[in-house]
Amino acid sequence: MWKSLLASLFLATAALAQENPSAYEALRVVGTQLNRDMVSRIISVTGVDGDPQPRTWKILVDDRRAGGVREIVVEDNRIASQRVPNRSVTGSAEGATINTAKLNLDSTGAYSVASHTAETSHVTFTFVSYTLRTDDRGNPTWVVTLEDRSRKPLGTIHIKANDGRITRVEGMYSGRNMDQVEEDHEQADNRDVDSEDDPEDNIVKRRIKRLFRKTKEEARQVFVRTRRSFVDFVNRW
Repeated sequence: MWKSLLASLFLATAALAQENPSAYEALRVVGTQLNRDMVSRIISVTGVDGDPQPRTWKILVDDRRAGGVREIVVEDNRIASQRVPNRSVTGSAEGATINTAKLNLDSTGAYSVASHTAETSHVTFTFVSYTLRTDDRGNPTWVVTLEDRSRKPLGTIHIKANDGRITRVEGMYSGRNMDQVEEDHEQADNRDVDSEDDPEDNIVKRRIKRLFRKTKEEARQVFVRTRRSFVDFVNRW
């Protein structure tokens, strides 16, 4: 009897944990409860303390009538508040809006990619914070930060929301990002590995690059499994 009760409690807890809306679902709330046109003017979507999805999403919308930007807070599948923020806009440039036609990765998929990356780098985390914004080329990008139980950041992963590619990793894999690893490895290849010029360092760099390549390939496979077109999602409203 006790085993059955504990099993029921476990399932109920798991179900409650899954009730927190994803980023797509939060955008649907904005589109259905406020104005559907706002969804085409999204600047950023942010959620903190996800377990794995956050309870609250903050959505910045380009709104000239509100002085340029409106912040909308979605909580428990409803509009909790709206205001005009007195701070700079999160994104590659102020006013840069997300091309939702390029969105193929919901926050649930971003979590799957980030979680797999953490596993390959042997990072154990408790909470996840998310930011969806444009990069310096205008492409939608997920910036996922992994945190420990005390909310201390353990690492940040940048994931392209159109194809699931990992473009940068901070605070993991010896704190190197991919561009640095690729560049350092190419330089190491041009030197004699058996020379006295830091041979152990060359080995470490090569090992990190191999690990990154493996992570990128596996992340692509995770993306294929979790791919979710925002356009298709909107068409079902």
